[in-house]
Amino acid sequence: MIGRLKVLLRCDADRVAESVSRASFESVAQFSLIILIGAGLYGATLGLWRGTLQAFYTAIKFPLVILLTCVGNGAINGMLAQILGSGLSFRQTAVAILMSFAIAAIILAGFAPLTLFVWFNAPPLESKGAILGHSVMLLTHVFVIALAGVIANRRLLGLLRKMSGSDSVARSVLFSWLAGNLFLGAQIAWNLRPFIGSPRLPIEFLRSDPLRGNFYEAVWRALRHLFF
Repeated sequence: MIGRLKVLLRCDADRVAESVSRASFESVAQFSLIILIGAGLYGATLGLWRGTLQAFYTAIKFPLVILLTCVGNGAINGMLAQILGSGLSFRQTAVAILMSFAIAAIILAGFAPLTLFVWFNAPPLESKGAILGHSVMLLTHVFVIALAGVIANRRLLGLLRKMSGSDSVARSVLFSWLAGNLFLGAQIAWNLRPFIGSPRLPIEFLRSDPLRGNFYEAVWRALRHLFF
């Protein structure tokens, strides 16, 4: 486990490519465990502004979004990898995507102290600025998660280049995976809301209307509260 973390942190392309090529159960288990720990830790900071119970719920749900996205898109990602000529098998595709999410989870765990600092300085839940505080927290987390995703996918692109031997194939595979994972991941995240928790709504594991609205509407409302 420690050795796997060192490989990911050093971005050792040869060792990572070897792990993906073997596509062993050990690699799947270790990458999944890294996601559970890293994303769970960051998830706790997501919900802490609303309360400790929300932090506990989000620590469970945040890694769950990632793992459900991997499982839900496993078949289509494997087919896309083969159709686009990457040479990756279904199992290798699953390990490669888990690897990229594991890198993102490590980065997010590293950002946890920063998001705790933002939480500590945000307007408290009981104040008149609670709506502003919620918007600040939401946009901060969107930025951090997006940054972690960009870095992780750059590493994934490098891996795909190495394994396919073609930059154009690697880019095509990556963008096709991104499209599917973003679409499904956003919907799963919306269905499993709340993560930060609204100041005007009770703390719940799931909302009573999980299929109403979408993630992008929530981000737009947060931007309006901040800038308009």
